[in-house]
Amino acid sequence: MLNLIDGGIQNSNLFLHMPLFDEIYYEGYLRGKVRKYKAIREDQPCQILVLNVIRKDEDVVWHSMQDLVKRSITEAKFSVHGIYVVDLLTMDIHKEIKTFKPAELTELLINHTRKSTPGSTRLIKYSTIYCLLQKTLHEEWGKIVFKTAVEVFKDKPHFLDLLIKQLIKSFEFSHEPSILLLNDLSLNPIFDPHDDQQQERINKLLEKQIPKSIEFPPEVYIQDKNGVRELLSGSII
Repeated sequence: MLNLIDGGIQNSNLFLHMPLFDEIYYEGYLRGKVRKYKAIREDQPCQILVLNVIRKDEDVVWHSMQDLVKRSITEAKFSVHGIYVVDLLTMDIHKEIKTFKPAELTELLINHTRKSTPGSTRLIKYSTIYCLLQKTLHEEWGKIVFKTAVEVFKDKPHFLDLLIKQLIKSFEFSHEPSILLLNDLSLNPIFDPHDDQQQERINKLLEKQIPKSIEFPPEVYIQDKNGVRELLSGSII
């Protein structure tokens, strides 16, 4: 498997504020739009579950950005040989909507396909965009399948606990440390420490869903433009 550390994934907005790991591996979609990673730190394995999210009133920006990336991929497929999958892991949506140049990503994708062999996976970085390029088969013609996942949060902010519940439902009560990360890509963050109703609902959820008796209770993080908070301990990073 591809160690994403080598491609600089710790500098992405997913892992920049997370603990420093020696290895990070992507293991695909776990449930719905929840992604699973496996990390190693000092020989200790750790599973990381990630859910990217954006507010409903900002989803037009996400869809516009998604269309721009698709344009890059569509242009690239005319110059490649083989069947590929591009899986977009994360990006700073509001920054990219101002600076993104589709032709530059197209050229980068084409250059990476020329170095790819069937079964290989490469981590591609363009500005704040991190995506995986996998070559499945070699053909004389080109096809690129585009995958990505961002949860559009349609409820009022005080129902943020519903998103956290998605992550907890995907959490396996395993015998190794786990990190649950809600990665909010919104310009106006959903998490609001001054929203008493929101905070009360989150606290009740954590108390009910995560038993104190388990050997390795997960670290539950909410990450947005204001920073990172670990909900069980209340610590701000």
